[in-house]
Amino acid sequence: MERKAVRSTNVASVGYDPKNKVLEIAFKSGGVYQYSGVPVQRHQKLMKASSIGHYFTRDIRPWYSCRKVG
Repeated sequence: MERKAVRSTNVASVGYDPKNKVLEIAFKSGGVYQYSGVPVQRHQKLMKASSIGHYFTRDIRPWYSCRKVG
């Protein structure tokens, strides 16, 4: 999955597969994780958030299952 670099203290890049509703996040501390079942609207809000890390912590991490892929 292709990821785009983002401006964030903790997140290095974000990718999204709208067909499968999979959000992929690479962290600056290391590790790449995929979150399943994420609606396109959540991805759009994440990318527009003033703080990507804060939005991720509040609106993605607690609600979607994840697996480490890198």
